Amino acid sequence: MPTALITGASAGLGAEFARQLARRRADLILVARSIGPLEELAAEVRSAHGVAVEIITADLAVPEDVERVAARLRDASDPVDLLVNNAGIGLPLQFADNDIDDEVRHLRVHVEASMRLMHAALQTMRGRGGRIINVASVAGFISRSTYSACKSWLIGFSRWANAEYARDGVTVTALCPGFVHTTFHERMGLEKGQEGVPSILWLQAPDVVRTGLRDAALGKAVSIPSLRYKAVVALTGILPRSLTAGVARRGRV
Repeated sequence: MPTALITGASAGLGAEFARQLARRRADLILVARSIGPLEELAAEVRSAHGVAVEIITADLAVPEDVERVAARLRDASDPVDLLVNNAGIGLPLQFADNDIDDEVRHLRVHVEASMRLMHAALQTMRGRGGRIINVASVAGFISRSTYSACKSWLIGFSRWANAEYARDGVTVTALCPGFVHTTFHERMGLEKGQEGVPSILWLQAPDVVRTGLRDAALGKAVSIPSLRYKAVVALTGILPRSLTAGVARRGRV
């Protein structure tokens, strides 16, 4: 049975990855800060699909917690076949208005933790094979403060790693959704329907995850769910940055 480790698994895309992978009979290692939602999700997928589920509570802005998850990924006696770097946080204000410690925590979760966990996963995947999915964003193609910068780094690093480690049987895919109905915006204080985003731009989590898993299986370095966002990414190369930045400022894309 394949084993998948998913960060940010308590809600949103992380929980949807868990459900779809359990449906495919993968055993799961669920990582998030809150034990309650993890236990509820674990009970759900165990009951529905009979898979084994391990829980790790960890705050990926804390180095010691990241190391605990990395140690699990380095465990060659019970190796992980798929790593989903999904954990993420949002900041409510523009860079100059946010507390700098919050910005550093944001950077650690999106960039440093993802890099450390990828490094750990590669220790057991190289030569044996495996897949890594880094949940990035269409915002990585658009100028939007540090969130965009973090996701741009993740996309670029995934592209390089996918080419570099293909010879070792490892694929690395940056999954780049646009606006997705999850709890992400709610945690930033934006109620559903109050985000200021046209309905046509919203994607559904099951569709995003299904596309990401399919493209990872195909060995794609970048996965952009839906034709509308493929068009958006294509347009970012020719539209004024002031226009694309104004759209991206509305929320998580």
